[in-house]
Amino acid sequence: MENIMTWVQQVDHHVAIFAPAVFIMFHIIRPFLFIPVAFICITGGLFFGITYGAIYSLIGVTLSSIMFYFMMQKMPILCKRLSRLRERLFGQHQQLSVPQVVLLRMTPFIHFHLISLLIIEMSRNFKEYTKLSILSNIPLAVIYTTFGNWIQSLQWQYIITILMVILLFFYLLRRKEIVLKWEDFFATTPQR
Repeated sequence: MENIMTWVQQVDHHVAIFAPAVFIMFHIIRPFLFIPVAFICITGGLFFGITYGAIYSLIGVTLSSIMFYFMMQKMPILCKRLSRLRERLFGQHQQLSVPQVVLLRMTPFIHFHLISLLIIEMSRNFKEYTKLSILSNIPLAVIYTTFGNWIQSLQWQYIITILMVILLFFYLLRRKEIVLKWEDFFATTPQR
């Protein structure tokens, strides 16, 4: 019996060492399993606590964003599909500000990689993309990890009120300029 208890303690210790790595890998494969980011972050808060759960979620979500960046370089068809979706949702000439992207990243019903595409369009290179991704992922990881149980226990009236406040902030924090391309402004029609 003593040997069994020693073995269980050793297995428990080894599992505890690999649990953060498994959790971070779960963040990376999450898009292929169609699991919402918020669910994983809430789970991280339940398993690892607020501090470590937020740190592990931030690492996992950032690695997922970086993987998406390189996938967009290799898969132009997927990039075009997401660009068309972005145009339908936000307009062809609408450019979002960084605070708007952060708010969108925290909104659970907006696709995570659609926001990553917006960040790709906002950034000039990989370094700037990574910086903006981390900046937008910090509130996501912290809020969903910290308030996971609280958000799940809210009544519908409060959820709708919170969404309305987020939409109000989204409108107030928008860029006040629209950039039109020369070709779009002077659209030429084919001559017959």
